[in-house]
Amino acid sequence: MNWLDQIPLWALIVGAVLLGLAPFTPEPHLWQKLQMLADGTLSRPIDIFDLVLHASLPALLAVRLVRMVLPRRKDRRP
Repeated sequence: MNWLDQIPLWALIVGAVLLGLAPFTPEPHLWQKLQMLADGTLSRPIDIFDLVLHASLPALLAVRLVRMVLPRRKDRRP
């Protein structure tokens, strides 16, 4: 996942905030889709695509932050 480490952190933060909260009014799509997922009403393909789209950069940011915090292993073999 070296490609993720090459993306500037500020770009991931800005993208995650903008894409995660867009549209700002009346309610962010990500929040709306997460509520639909919790209610069990997330069934239309366009809604699933919208959830994936709006959650992609926040998820990448979370993975990047976890990779920054956890120590890296030199040898990944068991």
